[in-house]
Amino acid sequence: MTAIAAKRPFRANWAARAGWALLAVYCVYAVGSLEITWARFLIGLGNGATFLSEMVPPNFERWKLLLEGLFETVQIAVIASAFGVALSLPIGLAASRNLMPAWATWPARAVIAVCRSFHPVIFAILFVKAVGFGPLAGILTLIFASIGFIGKLFAEAIEEISLKPVEACRAAGAPFMSLLAYAVLPQVLNRFIGFATYQFDANMRNSTMVGIVGAGGIGGTLFSAFQRFDYDFLAAILLSIIALIMCSEYLAIRIKAVFND
Repeated sequence: MTAIAAKRPFRANWAARAGWALLAVYCVYAVGSLEITWARFLIGLGNGATFLSEMVPPNFERWKLLLEGLFETVQIAVIASAFGVALSLPIGLAASRNLMPAWATWPARAVIAVCRSFHPVIFAILFVKAVGFGPLAGILTLIFASIGFIGKLFAEAIEEISLKPVEACRAAGAPFMSLLAYAVLPQVLNRFIGFATYQFDANMRNSTMVGIVGAGGIGGTLFSAFQRFDYDFLAAILLSIIALIMCSEYLAIRIKAVFND
C-alpha cells in the first residue's frame, strides 16, 4: 500500500493546502477589518455613475490654461528624463558587481536603493518643502525616480553580459573607457534604449501626478478642478492627459525603432 501511494503522480501537499487555507482566512479577516461591505460597493457604483454623468460633456473653454499646464508637464518630463538617464549611466555602471570593486558597488547600490525607497509623490512633498512650489520640485523628484529605476536595471543588464569580450579587451591592454565602449556598451545598448524610453514614458505620467502636491505641471490644475467640483473641466484635463500619454508612447516607439534599425 505504501509503494502504491509513493507512485501517485499527484500526491496531496497538506502543507500547501494549509497555507492556502490560512491565506483565505486572512483575506476574510482583512476584508472585515477594513469595513469592506457589499452595500458600500453598491453605493459607490451609484456615486460613480453620478460623478461620470457630471463629467459629460468635457469643457474645453479654458484651453489656454489646459495647454499651459500640459506644456509645463512635458518640460518637466523631458528635463527630468535627460538628467535622470545621464546620471543613471555612471551610477548603474558603478553598481555592477562584475566590472567594479565592492567599494564602488555598495555606495552606488545604496544611492539606487534610496531613490527607489519612496513613491514619487513622497519625494515631491519633500522637494516642495525644500525648494518651494513649482516645476523645480517636480524635476528633482523625477530625476530621483529615474535614477532608482534606470540605475537598477542598467546595473543588472551589465551583470548579465558575456565577459569574454571584456577579458579580450583587458588582455589587449585596452583602457577602461575603451573597454566600456567596445566590450560593454554594444551588449547593453538596445536594452538601455528600452529602459530610457520607458522611463521617459513613466516620467510623463508621473509629471501629471506630482503637480497635485504643488510640484508643477497639469496636476495642480487637475487638483484645483477636483476641489471646485468643476467636473466637466476635469474631464477635459483627463482626456488631454490620455492624449499626451499616447503621444509619448508613440514617440518612445519611434525612438526605439531608430536605434534598433
